[in-house]
Amino acid sequence: MELYEAMRCAPTSRRFAEDPVAPEVLRRALDNARFAPSGGNRQGWRVVVVRDAERRRALRDLYVPSWDAYMEQTGGAQMLRSPDDFDAARVRMVRRADEYAQRLHEVPLHLVVCVRLEDLAVTDAKLPRQSIVGGASIYPFVQNLLLALRNEGLGAAMTTLLVPAEAAVKPLLGIPDDVALAAHIGVGQRADDWPQRLSRKPVEEFAFSERFGEPLS
Repeated sequence: MELYEAMRCAPTSRRFAEDPVAPEVLRRALDNARFAPSGGNRQGWRVVVVRDAERRRALRDLYVPSWDAYMEQTGGAQMLRSPDDFDAARVRMVRRADEYAQRLHEVPLHLVVCVRLEDLAVTDAKLPRQSIVGGASIYPFVQNLLLALRNEGLGAAMTTLLVPAEAAVKPLLGIPDDVALAAHIGVGQRADDWPQRLSRKPVEEFAFSERFGEPLS
């Protein structure tokens, strides 16, 4: 698949067929994703591949409380309680996301993406705001992996809602103390048709010339 085509049609997949993901396909995706940049080229990413049904169910049980809290905070739960009060397309999207969370154990392949804390280059740690820069050493790898999976014809859904349950996830998967959770990716054969192109805001809404807010030239 051509790169720009993959970037424009790699949606979040929330419905999957039961077919397993072939080990050689996953290995090929990981083999290409590893060329992502990271701070100091430390390559601190670590990935736990989970296929076992009991572990998948355990991950689902740890994931759902964070999802339910997120739904309450963002108004999604209210949408499901009173769908007629909201835009139908938005309700469909929220309902599908809720189905994904509640049935997470049915997703055939779970990737728990982690990062070694000592490999993060956190250059904004002393600024008087929430730190975000450390993610630059792990999330380019995550995006590479999502595009690699798309190239292999696989659907994927990346979220960070498993991270709040890190203390319980670590012993379940044998993750050492110096490694932090960064993302969870559900992977499988997409059950829905692939979109031709995703809907996104135009470049002019987020890119500026010389100063923030100045029209792009």
